Amino acid sequence: MNKVVVNAQEALADIVADHQTLAVGGFGLCGIPEALIEALKNTGVTGLTCISNNAGVDDFGLGKLLRTKQIKKMISSYVGENKEFERQYLNGELEVELTPQGTLAEKLRAGGAGIPAFYTQTGVGTLVAEGKEVREFEGKEFILEKSLTADVALVKAYKADKAGNLVFR
Repeated sequence: MNKVVVNAQEALADIVADHQTLAVGGFGLCGIPEALIEALKNTGVTGLTCISNNAGVDDFGLGKLLRTKQIKKMISSYVGENKEFERQYLNGELEVELTPQGTLAEKLRAGGAGIPAFYTQTGVGTLVAEGKEVREFEGKEFILEKSLTADVALVKAYKADKAGNLVFR
């Protein structure tokens, strides 16, 4: 089966839908899948939960989807530099789950490996721990973090082959 497509719109056709959870690659604004984000914006899907390192800026990255109110929830480690994000959050229009960067990466890795949850020391004694199970191991407290899985992952790759293998730069 040839998995190579002509453009980002074709890549998302019959894959994205309202109320999905998306994992969106990149770190800050580096390596984000700009073409896929633009194509996703143009689909008009709504009610999205986006798992990403950050929420973009006002008119770039996931900021484009925030501006069109396609995102209902952000799961991120960093959300600064986006006034629309701030406005929606403060007005109760956007749900936010702040997660430390390493924990966010582990939540996705564990979810991909079929591990439903794990314990970590990161966040113990902070707002991150509120409402979470705390357990002691070898005299140290840990909080239980639930893993994350996504319906669709958007990544930026340098090139792909017909089997769908990707090369990154």
